[in-house]
Amino acid sequence: MAVIQGRTRKELRQSIGYNLGALYVGSATSTGSTTTLVDTSLTTVIGGNDDHIGKWIIFTSGDNDGDIARVTDYVASSTTLTFAAGAGVTVGASTVSGNTYELWDGEYAPTRIHDFINQAIISATGQVYDPIEDISLHSDGHTLRFDIPSNISMIQDILFRNSIESTRLHSCNTVFDETVDSDFTVSVDTEDKKQGTGANKFVIAVGASAGDIATDSITSKDISKYDYLECWIKSTVATSAGNLKILLDDSASCASPIETLSVPALTADTWTFVRIALSNPETNTAIISVGLEYDSDLGACTLWVDDISVVRNNTAEWVKVPRNLWRIDKQSQDIIFDSYFDGLAPYDLLKIVGGDKPALLSADSTSNEISDDYVMQEATGRAFLASDRRELAAPWLTLSSAARRNFPMLTNVRTIS
Repeated sequence: MAVIQGRTRKELRQSIGYNLGALYVGSATSTGSTTTLVDTSLTTVIGGNDDHIGKWIIFTSGDNDGDIARVTDYVASSTTLTFAAGAGVTVGASTVSGNTYELWDGEYAPTRIHDFINQAIISATGQVYDPIEDISLHSDGHTLRFDIPSNISMIQDILFRNSIESTRLHSCNTVFDETVDSDFTVSVDTEDKKQGTGANKFVIAVGASAGDIATDSITSKDISKYDYLECWIKSTVATSAGNLKILLDDSASCASPIETLSVPALTADTWTFVRIALSNPETNTAIISVGLEYDSDLGACTLWVDDISVVRNNTAEWVKVPRNLWRIDKQSQDIIFDSYFDGLAPYDLLKIVGGDKPALLSADSTSNEISDDYVMQEATGRAFLASDRRELAAPWLTLSSAARRNFPMLTNVRTIS
């Protein structure tokens, strides 16, 4: 699927305004107030005293950026627009020279244009998606049901990483015992694990504080050609990104780590396959110590860590999982694999190729994720339909229908919601 996202809501809105013949874009030329705006360039706009009453102003820069107000008076001799400061208007700062704004005809309120833009996007949902590739899932030889990542609404293919250049730093089959903080009790758990004969289990007492660590020595390894660290981590408490860190060092006990890698957020009591980009791979020529740092006071908790490895990301080779080996359970939002999957990909990173529903545009800076032409043409047609010039809608809706037919063709996709 081609990436076709592009223009912001502001850019789309202005193009729609020009299509409607309902928009003037201007800039204040001197200081006004919280209820007035002065723009001498309005002398070039047709209209005398009071002729702009009922029009809409949306500010597009300065302290009032995004605020919408309605014109209540216009004095042509001073090119001064007075706007309402009543209910629903949040203009709180005086207008100053250089503040940009849009002036819309009264029948086309900017809030309605925003809604027409989102109506166009909603109408296209199901026919076009925002492309996504997700590599957050990993097989383990026995799990056949996986939660579908929340940002995915359609799956086209599932692949497994068949091979990659890698080296294991610590299998976690033996206990971390180089330097261990007194608030840590470390053991090898042979039951709750993801790979090999065990995982390191860290029971952390309530007295633990930020900065406490447990480390283990390893045979010196040159990992300078690798760019990602991968491992499994589980916590009995939910964590935020950076609450835990993986340390790598070329000195004993991670005394001066050359890699301090923030662990992403973890869901409580859930094994998570973690991938973290190395910060300084070129310096990682003689790693002899691996550590786990408790970098935030999480209280008493237990952590498990398994299979700490590094990989060279661009060497990955991916193979498609045959479509007859997986299905989607829409009710539970799960991917379910056939039992043959364990033999095909017993311990491999998975890649989901799919897409998300295109996002609705909630702010002027939000970028459109589908065809700009389609959104502009569809929203223009809808705006004309809602106005006194309904007869002008048909050409724009015809154009939007043609643009819809040019959406990337979706083949062999399975929808989730």
